[in-house]
Amino acid sequence: MTEEHVPPPALDEVIQHPTRLTIMAFLSGCLEAEFGAVRDYAQVSDASVSRIVSALQDADYVKVRKGYVGKRPRTWLALTAEGRRALTGHLDSLQAIAESARHAAATDPGDGPNN
Repeated sequence: MTEEHVPPPALDEVIQHPTRLTIMAFLSGCLEAEFGAVRDYAQVSDASVSRIVSALQDADYVKVRKGYVGKRPRTWLALTAEGRRALTGHLDSLQAIAESARHAAATDPGDGPNN
């Protein structure tokens, strides 16, 4: 009996790194977030957030807005529509992988006493 080969779900290579995914997930919950709030949530350095945001900007997943609060410069980050679509697709793929693993674990013949 042969099982039809089904390709694995496609993860988004741009956002599959845990810190990139963390930042994308955080931004999905708001219209925009101040750079420092994103940095604090992701628990990474300013330089790491800057590097990650640059990569996400290059993919058109994040937009950056600069401005001032009083005389202090501020940077705000927001997901683009494309970024929201990419995150949804990535999360759907992760869910499919998890469901497949749960199914395989539940039906694994290797659970018997001889294994």
